[in-house]
Amino acid sequence: MQSLGTRRVYHQNDAVSTLPLYRSAPPLEVRLEDFEAFAVDRLRVLKAISDGLSRGKKPEEMEKLVEELWKTHMKQPKLSEAGNKDVISHFVLRLVYCRTEDLRKWFLSMETMLFRYRFKLQSPEAQRALMADLDLPYKAVNTAEFESVKDKVSQVARSIVQPPPTEDAKFYKVPFEEVPELVASRRVYIHQGNAYVAMNQVVSLVVTQFRSFLSKALILTNRKWTSSIKEQEKDRLTPIVEELSTSYLGPDYSQPRESAEISLKDIDHLAKSSFPLCMRHLYEKLKEDHHLKHGGRMQLGLFLKGVGLNLDDALAFWRAEFSQKVGAERFDKEYAYNIRHNYGREGKRTDYTPFSCQKVISSTPGVGDHHGCPFRHFSEENLRAALGRMGVGNRGMDDIIDKVRNRHYQVACTLTFEAVHGSTCDAGINHPNQYFIDSQKVLQSKLLEYMSIKDAEETIILLANISNCEPAHHVKQKNF
Repeated sequence: MQSLGTRRVYHQNDAVSTLPLYRSAPPLEVRLEDFEAFAVDRLRVLKAISDGLSRGKKPEEMEKLVEELWKTHMKQPKLSEAGNKDVISHFVLRLVYCRTEDLRKWFLSMETMLFRYRFKLQSPEAQRALMADLDLPYKAVNTAEFESVKDKVSQVARSIVQPPPTEDAKFYKVPFEEVPELVASRRVYIHQGNAYVAMNQVVSLVVTQFRSFLSKALILTNRKWTSSIKEQEKDRLTPIVEELSTSYLGPDYSQPRESAEISLKDIDHLAKSSFPLCMRHLYEKLKEDHHLKHGGRMQLGLFLKGVGLNLDDALAFWRAEFSQKVGAERFDKEYAYNIRHNYGREGKRTDYTPFSCQKVISSTPGVGDHHGCPFRHFSEENLRAALGRMGVGNRGMDDIIDKVRNRHYQVACTLTFEAVHGSTCDAGINHPNQYFIDSQKVLQSKLLEYMSIKDAEETIILLANISNCEPAHHVKQKNF
């Protein structure tokens, strides 16, 4: 077992707050397996928050979601252990997401949002303690000053459908530029450049300070990572850190489900009905050009393996297409090995796993490549054309394009699924093979419903014919 750090253990101030400010890395001993496991659990929370925001959940829904996510993924038997996991997981992911500007932006946004809702779930005493820990240079408005602005503050409260402040209400006077979201939504009274912020609004003030600190900390962490940590830990932590930012956290699709096997004759139909756009595009290009470069072969080939195409059929499938361009002999010499390799029949005998959405999105196709995520790499014109061929209507298409413009590619894929199938997908699309499986479930359910209705209609017609047209003694002669 490998360990990291020293032997001191970090303890939260349990009596006051369970929400740390993450100012410095804790002097902890951390097992290597916990280093990764804690980070994965926190990553599940952050990705679920990202998905909730992208799908337009309301603030009260997000607050409930964060509370449930934290209980599900971050709770430990002892409160001190939970505090340790919280701090460890934050600093591990800080290391993971400091490495590029895009990673920093995402982590900063999601950690800030997590902090916001966790702060709102704290007791008033804990909130005040955290404000003191932040050492904010603001004092509560005294009684005399509060009386001078009470009427104005009450007007603001009424305009946002809030009860007027009571005599013992606590307000803070802060420069208006430090609470931009409250100013933008007209939720505070501003006088002489200062905003009067109620105690139940200080979350905006605290979050601004937290975000500013974390943003600077990520830059410093990146410098340390680049200058020393990456090279020093190249044989131990670096592979874990570099893998975590693109890690897939859902079910394993390396093996098809039991009895879920597809045949060669099924593929054309399934591509039109149940392939996600990334795989449908690859399939169409393969049929059109009778060739795909390595990245496309890997992405589509492992997907087909995951949905149930066995090795013999996979070889026949690729041979039938490639032989039209390179010939059967060249295919057997140059390409068949890689297909057997993907199925664990060559080389190290590794059973390769189909690519997750995160891996597909993070790939960078070059000229002549067709792999990667169409929602990320297609032009808007090409994307609209592709969505139209899938049967997405104009209204649904506009919603999808809006998500793409805001870089919510997996949400765009989820909305595509919902538009094509006329069915909600609350869990969101996180894997191309999940898209396929969920599509098949929806289509099979609709088929069963149709057959049930059809059977019922035929039964009603039959009974009507029997009762209206035939004597009762003929019923037994009917061949049902």
